[in-house]
Amino acid sequence: MLYSIEKFSKARLLVVGDVMLDRYWFGDAQRISPEAPVPVVLVGKTEERMGGAANVAINARSLGAQVCLLGVVGKDEPGNTLRTLLEQSGVTAKLLEDPACPTTVKLRVIARQQQMLRIDFEDKPTEEHLSMTMELFRQELEKHDLVVFSDYGKGGLENISEMIQCCARAGKTTLVDPKGDDYERYRGATLLTPNRAEFRQVMGSWKSEQQLAEKAQSLREQLDVSALLITRSEEGMSLFTAEGEWHVKADAREVFDVSGAGDTVIATLACALAAACTLPEAMHLANKAAGVVVGKLGTAVVLPTELLQSAPVS
Repeated sequence: MLYSIEKFSKARLLVVGDVMLDRYWFGDAQRISPEAPVPVVLVGKTEERMGGAANVAINARSLGAQVCLLGVVGKDEPGNTLRTLLEQSGVTAKLLEDPACPTTVKLRVIARQQQMLRIDFEDKPTEEHLSMTMELFRQELEKHDLVVFSDYGKGGLENISEMIQCCARAGKTTLVDPKGDDYERYRGATLLTPNRAEFRQVMGSWKSEQQLAEKAQSLREQLDVSALLITRSEEGMSLFTAEGEWHVKADAREVFDVSGAGDTVIATLACALAAACTLPEAMHLANKAAGVVVGKLGTAVVLPTELLQSAPVS
């Protein structure tokens, strides 16, 4: 896999979707509030990280790819913070400012390495800015080899069906990290990457590997997608295409935090496919990357050196 990883630097990726800011307040909780039966956290440190589609973008960038991120933020301090963080990471940010829509923020309060509380700030972008996003998408599409859609259900991908059609006409590979139970909107994509719970929400539960494969192939055919990759937590990953199916076991690691692991998976898949890896090879690398990132706190990235250490050279 060494040669493929080295070729990641030539990949030109366009990431589109729900951009958000992850904020962490770290502290100590040694007493209960006299006002209510809740712990009092004395904050000693704060961190700000990129989340959602922004986390996909920086994961791909950390692996060496050339990345452009397209999304909507508010005309506010969190939006400015995201721009600064993206600039520092080397991602080209095409972020439209919507004064009527605050930047999506997830604030996590953590004490003794445990999440005590999460507070979300969010709203859907206006139709005007969704139309502007669509126009900017058309302008950027031809400049890139592959498109990643990161759907967190925040409203930034209302036009994803039209975007996928544009990609198909342009001959571009499209990867989608889906959300919700309306998968019809992803029709015609190259690859969908639902996790186990998301797939169950759409297709129902299964009692055997054969039944899982039947449901997966049925969904793939219904939606006219080339491939379906289901991330299955401790059970690894399963890939389904018209040619067959492939499975990999989870990379055995101490799991510290699964936040953003799906972002790492789809970013690694995108880099690998842009570097001419086959789908099974790309899944193998993505599984290794997931094994690395779950050993880190919060949304995090995988470095090429870490991926090389965990992936065999071939």
